[in-house]
Amino acid sequence: MKTTKTSAAPSKDASDEGSNTDGGVIAVTRALRVLEAFKVEESQLSLAELSRRSCMHKTTVLRLARTLALSDYMVQCEDAEWRLGPAAGWLGMRYQSSFDVNNVVEPTLRELSQQTGESASFYVREGDIRACISRVEGAQSVRHHVRIGERLPLDKGAPGRVILAFSGEQGQVYEAIRRRGYHISMGEREAEVSSVSAPVFGLNWRLLGSMCISGPTARLNQTKLEKHAKTVINAANKLSYALAGNRSQETPKVVSTWYP
Repeated sequence: MKTTKTSAAPSKDASDEGSNTDGGVIAVTRALRVLEAFKVEESQLSLAELSRRSCMHKTTVLRLARTLALSDYMVQCEDAEWRLGPAAGWLGMRYQSSFDVNNVVEPTLRELSQQTGESASFYVREGDIRACISRVEGAQSVRHHVRIGERLPLDKGAPGRVILAFSGEQGQVYEAIRRRGYHISMGEREAEVSSVSAPVFGLNWRLLGSMCISGPTARLNQTKLEKHAKTVINAANKLSYALAGNRSQETPKVVSTWYP
């Protein structure tokens, strides 16, 4: 008796069609995972490594990479490895040219000031000093004053200590700051002034600066500072995700620990 063999219909790859439960398109999500597999210092990756990092089968990654290559977002090298293409660079330049960090920093500082009632500031490193580049004054009539652009020492005050700690400074005090994710100072740089600060990370999870609240020690005692520490950390981490993007292997553990 002649038997008829029925061939199974080819299964659809979820990377080609369909959508996520949150409404996103799976193919786009997976293509972005391939692009995000590259670290800052890496010029090219093998197909096997792209597959491992993106947690997708090699055939799926190859199909996505070839599709991205059609629009110059990826390029296959002579040794069969893959690198980011010129279109990825153009996209980055367009983002940077249209992005003003203060459009994100100032609203975050304003929210932090409203939550704590204290003045909130953002500092960046400039050589051996720190500079205040954004600040929102608190609602309190008695408060600590700092001018935007004011240059202050790195090794005195919570914001400077945090910048040093997450820049890799050695020493027990900096190891402790890295473990906690924040630092409290009371009268360290200026008598009767207290502050609590946490790190902020920018593009590719590199240290951008530190965020803090500050005020008179008479109001911001140790207990009050400890209470505000989590609020400052959450604000700093929220800003970091706005600037750095999604969580990745480069995300500092202190951010992953505190951020939901």
